[in-house]
Amino acid sequence: MQFRDTQTRYGGLSRAFHWGMALLFAWQFLTVIARVLFEDSALDNLLWGSHKPLGLVLMVLVVLRLFWALANRASRPPSLNLPARLGHLALYLLMVLVPLLALMRQYGSGRSFEPFGLPLMAGFEGDKIEWLMAPGNWLHGNLGWALLALIVGHIALAMVHRRRPQDNVLPRMLGRPVGE
Repeated sequence: MQFRDTQTRYGGLSRAFHWGMALLFAWQFLTVIARVLFEDSALDNLLWGSHKPLGLVLMVLVVLRLFWALANRASRPPSLNLPARLGHLALYLLMVLVPLLALMRQYGSGRSFEPFGLPLMAGFEGDKIEWLMAPGNWLHGNLGWALLALIVGHIALAMVHRRRPQDNVLPRMLGRPVGE
């Protein structure tokens, strides 16, 4: 298995980041949909507890993925065009911003944050820090839905390009050079 990216395909680590994070994002959105549609149900109770810990895992993975992408930028397959490049930039921006806003809100609320039982942020007594909570309250959910819309668009455009042999980019993320 090829580890690093080349001009014709993504390497094993890039593909593992992509597909692993795709599964985690699907789970995250499933937890939110269950929360919105079936609040306080058994399904909500089953799924919601994983939302914050997996959000942290995704945030760590996106940072690692960004470092990996930067380390491979000279050898990665090129973007098809400027809109594709801007779309990927928007995806990365939201993948960092959405969980960052949630962490700011969590800290400002004074509640502890102990994903997987690991004490990352201790809670505190006293007044909440409203200026830290406000951006998360205003934007975390809305930008999360915007991220979902971009992800759906990303998938749809990959399928559109799949029908054009000269633009078929999916094999690159499946580990095959374009044209195979």
